[in-house]
Amino acid sequence: MVPVVIVHGGAGPRRPGGASLSDLERAAALERAVAVAFEQLAAGALDACVAAVSELEDCTLFNAGCGSVLARDAGVWCDAGVMAGDGRAGAVAAVTGVMNPVRAARAVLDDDETLLWCGHSRALIARYGLRAAEPAQMVTPAARARLDAHLAGRRQPQSGTVGAVCLDASGRLAAATSTGGKVGKESSRVGDSPLVGAGTWADARTCAVSATGAGEAFIRAVYAHEVHARMLWAGEALPDAAAAALEAVRSAGGLGGAICVSYRGEITMPCTDDCMKRAWRIGADPVRSAV
Repeated sequence: MVPVVIVHGGAGPRRPGGASLSDLERAAALERAVAVAFEQLAAGALDACVAAVSELEDCTLFNAGCGSVLARDAGVWCDAGVMAGDGRAGAVAAVTGVMNPVRAARAVLDDDETLLWCGHSRALIARYGLRAAEPAQMVTPAARARLDAHLAGRRQPQSGTVGAVCLDASGRLAAATSTGGKVGKESSRVGDSPLVGAGTWADARTCAVSATGAGEAFIRAVYAHEVHARMLWAGEALPDAAAAALEAVRSAGGLGGAICVSYRGEITMPCTDDCMKRAWRIGADPVRSAV
């Protein structure tokens, strides 16, 4: 099987003024994440996805990990989920002080749990030996400025979430998604990223999916599972299934996008929002990126 890695850095409104230095930096970061994932593919699709998303969580240009937007209480509260094509899944919701929430999600999967809502997360960090940080260390000046603008009534674009989907050389599928959520959210909010079937999905019979966009609408549409179900039960091709499921999200009141790979190696990256940042590599081909 020809291996495939796709990563995304979130969907949302396009910034005025065209391409900027930060756009180029984001593209470079996404390409690095793809390269990191390929280095881990020998260990399997799930390890590759976790490595890619961890790389993006460590980059302050994205709304995940140390680049996360701030909640109403000025804290960083993160969600993350992972799923393997064999049906195993792990997720954490509303964690804080965890540098790589996706690794916490992977630890939950390995511990034969599925979803943990973790509050201040000290017990989670100690239980799984996770990389910790003081919550204040994860507050960037850019995130502080966005929250201040939000609290002052200036509307902020709700974009962000990072994710990865992988097909390894043995034909195994996996997906991972991580986010800081929405600017000014309630600290206890749980978005679609850690919810199996909403923002993250993988099934060996069909596809792996990582979504980004208006989380509540993706939850109501059960987006990622809808892509799988359309392929499995209606016999739809991956691009058709992913696009139709996005229309269900639109009907549920939201826009966004997704990265998807099928068990056959087909890929699609549909988006109904202004733009979606992504990068990918197929086999020995070079890494590509686009907005």
